[in-house]
Amino acid sequence: MRLHLLLSATALAATVAIAQPSAGPQIGTFGFDEKGMDRSAQPGDDFDRYANGAWHDRTQIPADRATYGMFHVLQDLSETRTRTILEAEQGKTGSQIGDLYASFMDEAAAEAKGATPLKPTLGEIAAAKDRTALAQVWGRLLRVGVVTPFAAGVRVDDKDPANYVIGMRQGGLGLPDRDYYLKDDAKLAAIRTAYAAHLARLLTLAGETDAQARAARVVAFETGLATAQWSRVESRDRDKAYNKLTAAQLAQTAPGFDFAAYLAAAGMPAQPAYLVSQPTAFTGMARLYAATPLPVLKDYAALRTIESYAPYLSKAFVDENFAFTGTTLNGTPENRARWKRAVSLEGNLLGEAVGEKYVAAYFPPESKAAADGLVKNVIAAMDARLGTLPWMAPETRAKARAKLAAFTPKIGYPDKWRDYAGYVVKRDDLVGNVMRGRAFDFQRDLDKLGKPMDRSEWGMTPMTINAYANPVWNEIVFPAAILQPPFFDARADPAVNYGGIGAVIGHEISHHFDDQGRKYDATGTLTDWWTPADVSRFKALTDRFVAQVNAYEPIPGQHVQGALTLGENIGDLAGLTIAYDAYQRSLGGKPAPVIGGLTGDQRFYLGWAQVWRTKYREPALRQQLLSDPHSPGSVRVSVVRNLDPWYAAFKPKPGKLMLKPEERVRIW
Repeated sequence: MRLHLLLSATALAATVAIAQPSAGPQIGTFGFDEKGMDRSAQPGDDFDRYANGAWHDRTQIPADRATYGMFHVLQDLSETRTRTILEAEQGKTGSQIGDLYASFMDEAAAEAKGATPLKPTLGEIAAAKDRTALAQVWGRLLRVGVVTPFAAGVRVDDKDPANYVIGMRQGGLGLPDRDYYLKDDAKLAAIRTAYAAHLARLLTLAGETDAQARAARVVAFETGLATAQWSRVESRDRDKAYNKLTAAQLAQTAPGFDFAAYLAAAGMPAQPAYLVSQPTAFTGMARLYAATPLPVLKDYAALRTIESYAPYLSKAFVDENFAFTGTTLNGTPENRARWKRAVSLEGNLLGEAVGEKYVAAYFPPESKAAADGLVKNVIAAMDARLGTLPWMAPETRAKARAKLAAFTPKIGYPDKWRDYAGYVVKRDDLVGNVMRGRAFDFQRDLDKLGKPMDRSEWGMTPMTINAYANPVWNEIVFPAAILQPPFFDARADPAVNYGGIGAVIGHEISHHFDDQGRKYDATGTLTDWWTPADVSRFKALTDRFVAQVNAYEPIPGQHVQGALTLGENIGDLAGLTIAYDAYQRSLGGKPAPVIGGLTGDQRFYLGWAQVWRTKYREPALRQQLLSDPHSPGSVRVSVVRNLDPWYAAFKPKPGKLMLKPEERVRIW
C-alpha cells in the first residue's frame, strides 16, 4: 500500500527552500538560455519571440520529429539513457527487458517473417460467419490492443472511487479525429484520399486482392462511425460522459451489436453495470454495424489489426505505416531509428521493470528531496489562494482547501514496482511479444475488478517526460525524467525553477479545480460540491478565456479551439499564478537578486517561456489544433498577458499581446 503524503494545515504553511549546491546550473549562468532570446523583440508584442526567438531561428526540427522543443530534448536524453540499460540487459540470459529489446532489434528476423505473424489473427477474422462471431473476434482483438468502435477497459468509477468498473467509450477511427472525416477542408480532403490509398496498400501487402475498392468501403464505414461519434469538446464533459448502464440497458441503447458476445470474448466478466461515455454514439455505431455488409466489417477489422502491428512486421509494412502516420499526418520526413522505437516499446510493455533500473542510475535522492520541497511550496501557495478567492463562496472555499489538503503528490517513481511475472518474452517472436504484452496488461486490469483499490499505481513510467493529475485519486504525478533542466535544476536560480517546474506543478494541481476537475470532491467522487453561484461566476470567467484563446490563429484559417483546450489553458494560467506566489514565499520577504541584468520576476517568466520552446511541422500543428486539448507552445507562453506581475516585471511597450487590466482573465 502506498504511503500517501497527507498535507495538514501546518504542512501547507511551511516554506521549503531549494538547495543550491556549489556547482553551477546545467543551462546558462542561472538556468536560462539567454542566447536563445531575441532582445530586439518587444515583450508586449510577442513574448515568445522575446524569450525564445533566437532559439527558434537556430533550431532545426530533426528529420525524425514532427515537433521539437524542450520536452523532446529531455526525451532524447531519456531514450539514450534507457538504451544504455537495455543494451546491457540484452546480453543477460532470462532478462525480460533484454529479450524484448533483442526481439525488436532483430530486423532480419522481422523481414524474413513478413506478414506471417498476423496470419492466424487475419484468418480468424476471415472465418467469422456472422456478426455475432465477428463481435467475438473484435473482443479478442481488444485484448491485444487493436482498436474497435466500442473501446472497453477497467477504470475507477467516478462516482464510487473505491471501486473499479468496466468503462466503454467510442473509438475505432483510423484517422486522428472525427473532423478528419467530416470537415469540409481541402487539406483534410487530401488526407482522406491518401488514407484510402494507404489502406489499399496495406491490404495488398497482406496478400489481399481488389484492395482499392475494399479500402474505399472501409473509409466509408469509418466515416459513418465519425458521423455518429461525439466531438472532443462534448466528450470531455465529465457529467455528460458519466452514464451507468446495465447490460440490458446497453443492449437497448445500442441494438445491432452483440455486446454480451464481445465483452465475454474479451474475457470481461459480466458486470452489474457499465460506464458508457457516449451512449448516443453507441446507438449510431451499433446501427451502422448492423447495416454494414459483413465483408466490409471484416476488412475493417483486418485493417485495424494490420495497422496496429505494422511497426513490428517487415520493412514494407513499417515503411508504409510510417509514410502515412508519420509523413502524411505529421509531416515527419524520416522514421525514428530502430533502437528508439525499441525503447518506446519497452516503455509500453515493461515500463516499470526498466524504470527501476533507470531511477537507480539517473535519479539521485537529493533530486527527489529538492522536488518534494518545491511541491510543498506550490501547494502552500494554492492553499493561500483558495483561502481568499473572492468569487468563491466561503463554504466552497473551505471544501476546496480540504480537497487540497487531501492531495497525494507522487514524485519521481513508485514506492513499489510492478511485477511482470507471467509475461512471456521470446527473443525470436516480436509480434508475439507485443500481443502477449498487451494481453498481459489487459488481464492485469481485469484482475482488479472486485478487489480493493490500489492507489500506489502510476500511469506513467519514470522515464516519461510528462506529468498528470488524476482527479479520482486526488493526486498529482511527476516522473523522474521531467525533473531535469530546463524544468528543474537544483543548482539553478530558484526563479527559473519556479517558472519552470513550479508552474508545471501548479498546472497539475489546478487541474483538480478546472472546469472538469472541480467536479470531483476531496474523496475523488464526481459530485456537485460548488454552489450554483460559484459555478455561474466561474463560467463567466472561463467563457472570457475561451473567447480570448479562440482568437489565436497559428495556421491561416485554423484557430485554437478555446473550448477544447480550456482545461489545459486554465492549468497554465493557474500554474503561473500559483508558482509566482510560491516563488515570492520562498524569498522569505527578501528581495530577489538581479542576475545578468534581469530581476527575479523577469527570470521567473523567462523560465516559463523556456520550457515551452517548440517548433512544429505544419501537418503536426494542424493535427494538434484539431484534436489535442493542449494549445501550441507559443500560445502557452502568451498566457502571461493575463498576469499583472508580468506587466510590472517587463513594463512592456504597447503591443498586440497586451491586455488592459479589465480585459485580463483572473481565475485563481
